[in-house]
Amino acid sequence: MSVQDFFRWLSTLNPWLEIVVIVGVFVAAVALILFFIEIAPRKGTKYTVIRLIACIVGPALVLFLFQSWYEAMAAAAVLGLLFFFLDRRARDGAGSMFQLVGFLAPAIILLLIGLVVPTIQTIAQAFMNSRGTTFVGLANFEWIFTQSANVRVIINTILWVLIAPVVSTIAGLAYAYFIDKTRGEKYYKILVFLPMAISFVGASIIWRFMYTSRPSDQEQIGFLNQVIVWFGGQPYNFLADDPWNTLWLIVVFIWIQTGFAMVVLSAAIKGVPTEQLEAAELDGTNGWQKFRNVVVPGIRPSLIVVLTTISIASLKVFDIVRTMTAGANNSSVLANEMYTQFRSFEAGRSAAFALILFLLVLPIVVYNAVQIKKQREIR
Repeated sequence: MSVQDFFRWLSTLNPWLEIVVIVGVFVAAVALILFFIEIAPRKGTKYTVIRLIACIVGPALVLFLFQSWYEAMAAAAVLGLLFFFLDRRARDGAGSMFQLVGFLAPAIILLLIGLVVPTIQTIAQAFMNSRGTTFVGLANFEWIFTQSANVRVIINTILWVLIAPVVSTIAGLAYAYFIDKTRGEKYYKILVFLPMAISFVGASIIWRFMYTSRPSDQEQIGFLNQVIVWFGGQPYNFLADDPWNTLWLIVVFIWIQTGFAMVVLSAAIKGVPTEQLEAAELDGTNGWQKFRNVVVPGIRPSLIVVLTTISIASLKVFDIVRTMTAGANNSSVLANEMYTQFRSFEAGRSAAFALILFLLVLPIVVYNAVQIKKQREIR
């Protein structure tokens, strides 16, 4: 049950019953706060058992109310960690591991149910027929790699992951570096970061209007085509021009992600030691040499995080493609094709696309984790 469902149900009650329900919710909230403040931190076996029960009842209640495994997993993880640290006996060392496992068990179980098991099921489904009743081996993958349209989907996805992260990171880095410590810096940053506040679907709708074209004898409602007409050109159908339409879709993604790259890299640039910059200036280096030999090495960890994060996002991109073209004119990508096959009741082929996407994302995730581990060791 969502918050909207609750208020909708509340509005159907008698006014007197509404008062009772509202007061009851308020009392329950106060009781919950008192529980965490007064009861949960107490010592003793009795209160340890109460905490363990709360770790199970809490996520179960969240699952019942919101019908969401993800919210239940989050509640289980938060409650498990909270009660573990509240348990005074764990500080004495005896039984701390047992208590940690006990408190985190609900979260681990929900994680297995909501994430690990579906992953295994998807992998198995990739080798089954559309109904999941017959093992077909590599038939689904053979279909993907032998159809020219599917090969084009994979190529488009590779283009996304090659172009979007690099351009977004370079643009964000250049912007962050050149406006660093300039007058009105925060306002310039707000302008670039604003697209991050828009959802992918919202940004796609905005840019679809930007790209809209009409016949030359009609008034243009798309901004870009209106500019082209003002300069004496003919309207250009951005989203139907294969293969350039993929590039125009990537532009939307870059427009959004540049703000993210700029904010992260700007913070990293401000963390570069001033002594290193002053030493570089005393050595007679010019601006480019100082940037290349001092600033870039100093923000390398942040560059890796930005690049890998945007790379993963570009591999999984779905909203932009689905909203703007729905994959028409050879503009589809793996995530969109996975959804298309699922809607066509081809569960096996959809799972095969999902597995390919997972295999493409996995090396980036592993590389990111290795780099983070190296940075921790250095520190």
